[in-house]
Amino acid sequence: MGQSPFLNHIRQELRLRGYSLRTEKTYLHWIKRFIYFHRLTHPAQMGAQEVRTFLTSLANDSNVAINTQKTALNALAFLYHKVLNIELGDLDFHHAKRHRRLPVVLTPSEVALILDQLDPRNRLIFSLLYGSGLRITECLRLRVQDVGFSDNSITVRSGKGNKDRKTVLGKRLHTPLQAQIQQALAIQEEDNRQGHGPSLPNALGKKYPNAFRQPTWMFLFPSSGLCKHPITGELCRHHLHDSVPRKALKAAIAKTNIQHKRISCHTFRHSFATQLLEAGRDIRTVQELLGHSDVRTTQIYTHVIGQHFAGTRSPLDEL
Repeated sequence: MGQSPFLNHIRQELRLRGYSLRTEKTYLHWIKRFIYFHRLTHPAQMGAQEVRTFLTSLANDSNVAINTQKTALNALAFLYHKVLNIELGDLDFHHAKRHRRLPVVLTPSEVALILDQLDPRNRLIFSLLYGSGLRITECLRLRVQDVGFSDNSITVRSGKGNKDRKTVLGKRLHTPLQAQIQQALAIQEEDNRQGHGPSLPNALGKKYPNAFRQPTWMFLFPSSGLCKHPITGELCRHHLHDSVPRKALKAAIAKTNIQHKRISCHTFRHSFATQLLEAGRDIRTVQELLGHSDVRTTQIYTHVIGQHFAGTRSPLDEL
């Protein structure tokens, strides 16, 4: 079914509109689940009622998180509105329950302890997550051109929501970043001798056939081997897969005494935001650095550090 003309048509529509390959994979997953849920009925023969039933089932039977249900809704909205040109109208489905969980954060000393357990490359990756507030995928997609040594900035291109943004770069990372860039460029030079290079966004390779030879397009953290480009089919070198730093993090945590916390790559981004707010940074500034479209998303960190109490003292202290 994955190679069906209908799904290939959806895939082409996603690519024509510039959706990321990650979004493409996610949307196709939920569209296929929707079709299987309704016993392989073609979506053109269904509509709002079937979509409502599916989304409600995700909440009631599969017990998915609210964001997962939203992702499924976005995929089906794209299918009907952009591909089939069918308006769904007001779906009025049963929403997944919203459970607000405060994010787990690390103290500076805990971050330092974990970083000390990592090899130089993975230490640099997690230093960027903590020092610049990057998502793991944003970090691994960084290219040489995205590092601004002169203004201590990192440029995130096509981040979540397909948005670009700039965030801060810690000065202490200049030296390890320069060393990492030299290693990456050496790999690119060897690839270029064989007629290969880094995978390029969208159809850039067709517009600029020699772009893969330019140092600016090389990934900071290249993969260990070559692979076929998902669109052009040409051999290229992609960035490091996110499973590599995840495994390294798990091994590093096992060597520490902070195993009581549920720590993931995203924990370092949470810790970045929390540390900035604790240092008195304006929440709007933190919102911009994180790339949140809504400040309410950023406000969750004020609950982590207790700023939402606005200086309120415990009545016990008045005794």
